[in-house]
Parts: sequence; C-alpha cells; structure tokens
Amino acid sequence: MPQLTFDIDALDPGSSARAGRFHTDHGVIETPIFMPVGTVGSVKSVPQRELKEDIGAQIILGNTYHLYLRPGTQVLESAGGLHRFMHWDGPILTDSGGYQVFSLADRRKITEEGATFRSHIDGSKHLFSPENSMDIQRSIGADIIMAFDECPPYPSEHQYARESMELTHRWLDRCIARLSETDALYGHRQSLFPIVQGSTYKDLRTQAAHEVAERGAEGNAIGGLSVGEPHEDMYAMTELVCGILPKEKPRYLMGVGTPANLLENMALGVDMFDCVMPTRNARHGFLFTWQGTMNMKNQKWADDHSPLDEMGTSLVDQYYSKAYVRHLIRSNEYLGLYICSVHNLAFYMDLVSEARKHIVAGDFVSWKNKVIPALDQRL
Repeated sequence: MPQLTFDIDALDPGSSARAGRFHTDHGVIETPIFMPVGTVGSVKSVPQRELKEDIGAQIILGNTYHLYLRPGTQVLESAGGLHRFMHWDGPILTDSGGYQVFSLADRRKITEEGATFRSHIDGSKHLFSPENSMDIQRSIGADIIMAFDECPPYPSEHQYARESMELTHRWLDRCIARLSETDALYGHRQSLFPIVQGSTYKDLRTQAAHEVAERGAEGNAIGGLSVGEPHEDMYAMTELVCGILPKEKPRYLMGVGTPANLLENMALGVDMFDCVMPTRNARHGFLFTWQGTMNMKNQKWADDHSPLDEMGTSLVDQYYSKAYVRHLIRSNEYLGLYICSVHNLAFYMDLVSEARKHIVAGDFVSWKNKVIPALDQRL
C-alpha cells in the first residue's frame, strides 16, 4: 500500500508552528489537531454522533492494552475492526500499550522479549512484545499505530533512561519487521509512528530523535513528557526533538496536556496531541473556557442562570445554564458528565482550530501570548 501523506499548508513566521493536512484512508486530518481519548472504543460520556457533529473531532484515540483485554481481538476482528465495532468512520490512532505497561509498575516485568504484566481486571498474566503489539493493532485496525516502547518514569537516572531508550529502539526495529511480514486486515492503510524517548536528558533525546528520524516512518511521536516533569523541561525537550525530526512528517506529542501546553508546544513544531484531561476534568465538573477555568461545584454558580459558556460553540454551551450544570454535577447526575465532557472537548477543538487560523494568518505568536494568560486563570 502507498504511504500516507502529510502536506504543510502554512508556516508561522514567528515560531516553528505549522498548519498541515495528514491524509488517511478514513479522511484528512487538519493540523494542529487534538485527539479525544477513546480508551476502550468510547470517549467517556460522549456518543460518536456528538463527537463528529457537535464537537468536530477529526480523529480519536484507542488503547491497545485496554482493547486487547476487553472486548478482545476476536470480537474486534469479527466486527471488522474498531471503526465498524464502534461505528466511527473517521481516522483512529492506537497507543501501543507501552504507556499502560508503564503505569502498571507494581504488576509488570520488562525483559528483552517484552513486558509481562497482570491484568488490572482479573489479575491474569499476559505478555506484550513488539510483535504482538503490532498484531493486536492490526486486529484493531487503526489508521495510525504506535511502536511498542518503554516509557521511563520521571525522574530517572541517566543510565536507566539510556538503557530504556536503547531497548525502545531495538523494539522499534522488531515492530517494523513484524509489520513488513503482515498485512492490514480491513482494506485500509496503517501508518506506524516510532516514539522518541530519553527522559529529560538532552544527549539521550538527541540520540533518540536522530535514530527515529533515520527509520523514515510516515510520522513520529515524542513520548515520556507527560509523566510529572516540569513544564520547562517538557518544552526544552520538545524544542530539541522537533529540531531534529523531519520537517515533512507530522509530529505527535503524546499525553499532553493543558490548553497552554498545547499552544506552547505548537509553537515548537508539534502537530498532534492527545490527553484525557478534557474528559477526566469534566467528570469532576472542571471546565476550560477562553476566559479561564470554571469549577462547576463552586457556590458562585448556584444561582447563575446565564449560558454555560457564552463564547462556546457546542450546543450544550447555549442550551444549559451554569446553575443547572452545577446542580447536575453536585447531584452526581450522568447528564452533567455528558454536558461537561462535550463542552471541554468542543473547547479543545476550538482551540486547535483557532490556532490553525492564526498560523495561516501569520500572527500565531502574538495571538498565543495574548490568550494564554486568560486560559490559565480561575474564574
């Protein structure tokens, strides 16, 4: 199958931000883009129709580890892949399972072969290797699949980070070999993204970025920068890596982050983002807006009957009041989770859409510097 393609439409003159288009068999992704996280084939609390029609999601993320455990590859293959199983006709990206293995530090063991772990569901024992991570992602059928890697914790000693990075590169070559031996199952192309690791060490990140770039993949990812390190370190590593990775390929910063994080990393050259923050915070009644953040549990909203967000573009922003949403959240009503989740995801989509417009207009940096102080304040 031919390679998936990435076109750059505009470059911001004041930064490394760019506006592009990533072509997949399930549609074109306009970048910069945020990908809602649909861990088990569902973006929590949000139906697929709202994802596409109200929120405007272009691509969503599924998780190999969770989908492997439930519903399992047999069910996914009998359904014709995740797209058909969950009735989503847009592009899908799958994490390789490496981050979940990282998060199971108390119940996994890493060797050259792969990572042995016990299920968080029933304690059963499993092995994730580069080979079966690729096989599982073939079964899922995502358009963009991630190489199996080890994500070192923060902080990590230099020696551990180096050994982890070298293991990730050996696993990457095994991923590439496995894909060359197998075919996509559902008639559409799948694109492999390697992952740059190296913790917060400049020498390791430099080496990893060069090695990943040499593999010539259709896109590249930056991992291990949402694991507790200071934002300044995140930005320094991102800038370093983006300066090495091929400019003609999309760059994906994994697991990041706040609205300000997105804008700052766009300025450094990142094209793609994902994070559970919009939906996870929504389930606690915490909303992101252009004026700042709102905690809907606060008493100040109890008798405020104005629209949830007068600047919001989602239907829920104009249809429901702050007082009503506070009531739902305080009452633990599921409708409150839905409203807040739709709002936050729609806001993130608006954020990347506005960023793209300003990149094309050539005034991204001045716009970014103007809006970030507002985004960070609490209302």
